[in-house]
Amino acid sequence: AVYKKNPKLIVISNHASHLDAISIAAAVPFRYWLSLYFAAAKDYFFSNYWMTFFSKHCIGAIPIDRKDRKGEAVRLCIDLLTRLNSIWLVLFPEGTRSQTGKISAFKKGVSTFSLRSHTPILFLYLDGAYDRWPKGAGFASPGPLTVYVGPVQQPAPIEEIYANYKAWVNT
Repeated sequence: AVYKKNPKLIVISNHASHLDAISIAAAVPFRYWLSLYFAAAKDYFFSNYWMTFFSKHCIGAIPIDRKDRKGEAVRLCIDLLTRLNSIWLVLFPEGTRSQTGKISAFKKGVSTFSLRSHTPILFLYLDGAYDRWPKGAGFASPGPLTVYVGPVQQPAPIEEIYANYKAWVNT
């Protein structure tokens, strides 16, 4: 139902584990996967041939250079959000996986992309991902992981998005 009402969305989620992107993809009906893109750290997910192949062809990742000062990643994401008729761009606004499982302050990219492309934002929260595969652990452990789907936020400054996201998660 969310997709039919919003064929263009920026999807944001907390980021606590390498299971996050896979969990989000698994929660999206298969028929929408061709419209699903993930912003992924270029230095990690595009570091060698096999990771690049997996990132591009298995999870639809867009390489984001976290040290880019020229704004190429920003222009690419805004271009995709503006040009494509249907896109769900998944971003982890904290910028990196949590060290503790707690939600950190958001980077301004989500707000920039949303405001410049007039794209609303869908809130997701992954509960249990940190417990399954925390940063630094060698591999995932079995157990529950729940994807919560929240409200759609209209474009706004990052402080408002962060405050609304935290308020929703706390409910």
